[in-house]
Amino acid sequence: MNRLNSIAAAGLLCASFIQPVLAQAVKVTPLGGIDGEFCAQDRALVFEDPNGTRVLYDPGHTVAGGDDPRLGKIDVILVSHMHADHVGEAHIKAAGAGSCAKPDLSVATPNTNVVDIALAKKARIVTGSEMPPFFAARLKAGGGDPANSVLARFGGSVTLGGVKIATVAALHSNGLDPMFIDGELGRQMKAAGIAGDVGPATGYVLRFSNGLVAYLSGDTGILADQQLVVHDYYRPGLVVMNMGDGFTTGPAEAAYIVNDLVKPASVIPSHANEVGTVDGKLRPGSKTEAFVKAVKMPAYVPLSGRTMGFDGAGKCVAGC
Repeated sequence: MNRLNSIAAAGLLCASFIQPVLAQAVKVTPLGGIDGEFCAQDRALVFEDPNGTRVLYDPGHTVAGGDDPRLGKIDVILVSHMHADHVGEAHIKAAGAGSCAKPDLSVATPNTNVVDIALAKKARIVTGSEMPPFFAARLKAGGGDPANSVLARFGGSVTLGGVKIATVAALHSNGLDPMFIDGELGRQMKAAGIAGDVGPATGYVLRFSNGLVAYLSGDTGILADQQLVVHDYYRPGLVVMNMGDGFTTGPAEAAYIVNDLVKPASVIPSHANEVGTVDGKLRPGSKTEAFVKAVKMPAYVPLSGRTMGFDGAGKCVAGC
């Protein structure tokens, strides 16, 4: 066998091994502003269960509405809290619009990007606290079914498409911006500088059909619940950890949470509020780099459009 045939045979062998492994893995695909990078406004992730159920988490600014071709089928949308960079008061025109540091957010979404996507995909929106009535009203106003706004409050769970979804505590504010409140009330609240109360922010714990348990921190600080509830009860193998500092845990605090409290097999940093990578590589001196260096388990930077696969124990088995 000549060298080229050997290479081709090795490639076929690798593909024949990877495809069955990936078929049993939970696929995680970041939907950021710039393909192949981890950028300032990137929050959105799509989780695909081996059974085909697809869950979109915090679409924010970098999903280009319900017509974004990267979305595909979406069954469930999770929203950690109501701040605009998570629900999307505007979004990019398309992937690659603007720069990694400053995406072009020129498409306004007065009903939120979350609702626009849910209407386009006929997806259910899962939230905790007092957020479901807001989304139900917006779905109804857009011609959708208000019953597609689903409550999952602390201590309970819902199972949709074979994925079990529970909410856990996140220490963060959760005011509804007056821009999303119609009429005179919204104008008065904006003038007074106050936001609507929709209860505490949330994190999520997802249990997939391959056994993977994933903890999505949302915007949070350090909490005893991260050990007593998330680690001791749910025992996640994968963590998506927000670590941008100022608005949420910084890299040192986030590393403490995953190293000493939650102790997963793998971690994905998120919500860096910075240019985290250049040409797909960690930017030297960045908070993202500091976090990756500080954690004791493998950390996988969420490069937009690059799918990773995780097995039931939280180990990355493809796209790592």
